[in-house]
Amino acid sequence: MENYALLAFRHAPTPIVVLSYRRIKALNDAFANLFGYAHDELLNQSMQKLFPSVEDFEKIGKEALTGLGLQTNMYYCDERFMRHKTGEIFWATTHGRTLTPDDPFKLAIWHFEKKPQVSSESQLTAREAQIAQYMVNGYTCKEIGKSLGLSPRTIEVHKANLMKKLGARSKGELASKIIVINPMAAAQQNHSSKTTPEKILK
Repeated sequence: MENYALLAFRHAPTPIVVLSYRRIKALNDAFANLFGYAHDELLNQSMQKLFPSVEDFEKIGKEALTGLGLQTNMYYCDERFMRHKTGEIFWATTHGRTLTPDDPFKLAIWHFEKKPQVSSESQLTAREAQIAQYMVNGYTCKEIGKSLGLSPRTIEVHKANLMKKLGARSKGELASKIIVINPMAAAQQNHSSKTTPEKILK
């Protein structure tokens, strides 16, 4: 007799993953395909494998844990950068639900959706792309400046310029307009050993 529930999960057209303390315990084909991995390459792996940096993994984890704990319906959603097996960085919308509200990360189900990149006549410069990724991941101008060795005022000027350049009115709108090109180029240009977003975007 067919297990229709398992069949529906495995072959659902939307990427779905089951996590226990942010470690992958089950995933469907669409989720594996989204990130460019074979099913067995991701099973029992930490979700850190799919984030652009350790800092992103930790920061978004804290926000998700807080969000799941605050929601009375045990749902949480956000938008974030994720990393494909090839190194490509892409913007994704995520929706999660915990099945263990007293310990939200103990068992949770997540749905991921890759957001289409919006073409723009104005390409972001390397510095603008670096600052943009920090912004959409919740860093303040002071924190960005400290990481990049620039003054907060300089970051504010870059922020205003790139939002105007892309016609964005918010961080979320800005992220949806970012064009990610050759994600490994910045890593070659960066002289710091610390893994930060500027090592991801060109």
